[in-house]
Amino acid sequence: MGRLYDSAKRSLSGARPWPELLDRAALSRPDSLSDATARLRKNLAYFRVNYAALVALSLAVSLLAHPFSLAALLALLAAWCFLYLLRPADAAPLNAFGRTFSDRETLGGLIAASVFVVFLTSVGGIIFSALALGAAVVCAHGAFRVPEDLFLDEVPDQGIVGNAATLNLLSFINGAAGGGGRV
Repeated sequence: MGRLYDSAKRSLSGARPWPELLDRAALSRPDSLSDATARLRKNLAYFRVNYAALVALSLAVSLLAHPFSLAALLALLAAWCFLYLLRPADAAPLNAFGRTFSDRETLGGLIAASVFVVFLTSVGGIIFSALALGAAVVCAHGAFRVPEDLFLDEVPDQGIVGNAATLNLLSFINGAAGGGGRV
């Protein structure tokens, strides 16, 4: 449980402050569709961890509200873990119902069970609805949040073609070339 907590804490470490995300003074109606799209792109880049957490929260609440779906997904996850992912390579083939199943047959059965659980029960609809709701909330917030005060702590453009991500991506070239030249 400690590793799960540490992993979640590390994943959320890149999140922007929640009061900044929820600042009502920064919300206004966009002038046009292109303005809304530009706002959404900037806000998605800036609040990506916060938005991912909101979509995950939407999915978690939806699954907790439907315990059968949660149980079906947990059973499917357990089957994948025990029968395929965590199984040693030198383990004996699976024996069930008086028959020995090869690794290929086990994988086929797990895929068939996954298709059945996700597409032929209500689980797929619940997951899709929760993800769509989370995406709608993210898109609405991203379109209405004015991003003028964002990116204040980002690396400024220093006359290099491209953005800060390109600068960081290609920074190894400076080190290999002696560190004195620009990219």
